[in-house]
Amino acid sequence: MAAPMDVVVVGGGVAGRSAAVFTARHGFDTLVVDSGESILRRNAHLENFPGFPAGVNGRQLLDLLEEQASDAGCEQVTATVTRVERTDEGFAVETGDGDRYHTTYVVAATKNAVGYLDGIDGVGIIDRGKAFVDTDERGRTGVDGLYAAGRLAEKPHQAIVCAGHGAEVGVTILEDDDRPFYHDWVAPDGYFTERGRDLPPGCEEIDEAERTDREARSLDVMGERFAEPHPDEQVTHPSLADE
Repeated sequence: MAAPMDVVVVGGGVAGRSAAVFTARHGFDTLVVDSGESILRRNAHLENFPGFPAGVNGRQLLDLLEEQASDAGCEQVTATVTRVERTDEGFAVETGDGDRYHTTYVVAATKNAVGYLDGIDGVGIIDRGKAFVDTDERGRTGVDGLYAAGRLAEKPHQAIVCAGHGAEVGVTILEDDDRPFYHDWVAPDGYFTERGRDLPPGCEEIDEAERTDREARSLDVMGERFAEPHPDEQVTHPSLADE
């Protein structure tokens, strides 16, 4: 049996992985269960995501998010979640491969798939031709410990909106867990401490040498990732797959 997790994220699109980055960076044992079916893989060229003035390959963006989550300490598996159920300690998450993960918190981030939530009393499902999960603005459902992020929580379809909401849900989990206010800033050396302030939770100060090293690594990584076209073929809508 797998070791208990703090957070299991169901869905590896921009919402799910953005949530996972924030929980993992703050030290929560975080697992992403990804079926590999993010709708962003169907995008021909993503042209409205901030920071990419000429656009970006959607599959490349997902790969970068996966790498970022891994660097943050997040575990990631490829599988389809078939059931989430309440337990005395939180939740059990089952996959089609027969694996079962125990966790304190669950983030549902699967666009419009909700069947795996059928066994949980208190989850509000909204049917508007497609299914959504009823949440408050921060992604909380009617069940303590269960959250929904991105499109599944009725957020607009744009990737940046879903990524931002996923990050907000991740931070909300940290707040609901009674952790100190979370910043996640990397500041210049002395930015806080030389003003007589304690370093806030989730912050670090780095000197000029460390800043230069991190910037150099960033340039190397981005140069390498964008040196060649993404190798994956364009994915289309399932209804067109056999045409």
